Amino acid sequence: MRTALLIALLALPLPVAAQQMDHSGHDMGSQMPQQEPVADSAPAQSDDSHTGHQMHGQPEDRPTDDPDPHAGHDMDSMDMSDISDPPEADPHAGHDMGAMEKSDAPADPHAGHDMSGMEEMDLPRSGPPAEAFSGPDHAADAIFSSADMAAAREQLRREQGGAINSLVSIDRLELQAGAGPEAYVWEANAWIGSDLHKFWVKTEGEGEFSESLDDAEVQALYSRAIGPWFDLQSGVRYDYRPSGPDTAHLVVGLQGLAPYLFEIDVAGFLSDDGDFTARAEAEYDQRITQSLIVQPRVELNMSAQDIPQLGIGGGFTSLDAGLRLRYEFRPEFAPYIGVEYQTDLGETRNIAQAAGDDPDRTVFLAGIKFWF
Repeated sequence: MRTALLIALLALPLPVAAQQMDHSGHDMGSQMPQQEPVADSAPAQSDDSHTGHQMHGQPEDRPTDDPDPHAGHDMDSMDMSDISDPPEADPHAGHDMGAMEKSDAPADPHAGHDMSGMEEMDLPRSGPPAEAFSGPDHAADAIFSSADMAAAREQLRREQGGAINSLVSIDRLELQAGAGPEAYVWEANAWIGSDLHKFWVKTEGEGEFSESLDDAEVQALYSRAIGPWFDLQSGVRYDYRPSGPDTAHLVVGLQGLAPYLFEIDVAGFLSDDGDFTARAEAEYDQRITQSLIVQPRVELNMSAQDIPQLGIGGGFTSLDAGLRLRYEFRPEFAPYIGVEYQTDLGETRNIAQAAGDDPDRTVFLAGIKFWF
């Protein structure tokens, strides 16, 4: 019984406290008598713009050491619907923007650096030092005797620019078949010498299997390099014709490698009869693979005058243009097939037609190219 009475007594203050909490936030100023403030009743505090204001709805249990800045303000008269969201704070508020009026040029990376010491730095000088020219022109001269160096330089000259080399090359050895009788053609070269000086032997000719040899020529030439790509050649040429007069010529020519790797051979011939003729040959090796090669070839002949005994008229006399496809089993050995168009030109064409010959011929060919 005593325990139940004690619990009832403890429960009595709870409604009263709840009733007091229900009035929190109400304006109680009109119900409470005004009292005079007691002077010097509290310690001095820092001025606050909201000190003494009554803030309704503020919990009564706010700590005393953290005064409410809105304490004592009457907030009943404020229409909360008129309050809009506060504007966002300016991220540049309080910043001094006067410097933005300056130039937009990027800041100097060396601004503020002390550059006065740069005048005293030893900057590197261009070119080698003077000591590099104090010794001999070649360092080996400071170690070996003059006689040893002379012998070594002579050996180097022989092994490089002064070396003696040789080559034999059969550029064309082929069978030609077309509308007329089958024919055979050869063209071969051989040389021996150094990079500057060479002795050349050239030969070429043609004939028909059903008849004897048409003609053959042999040239013996001295060749002198006039640059890294061309040689100037001079010498003699001898023509052999079973059915006509043999002829000897003086020869002056130019042979070499033109731009874009065209092989050029141009020569002029002055016969012992005073007749001048000329010939130009050009060919180009276009590699399809490392072993398969297409070679266009053109040969153009001309004469400065008519040579009736040879059936040649003045001007351009003949043109041969062909295309050969060869396969190099080795660089030294390559069979080929091809096609070639042969035609007489100018007055020589008229002479051939008058003799009953066809001035235009298209032949298919097969041959072999090799060198050693």
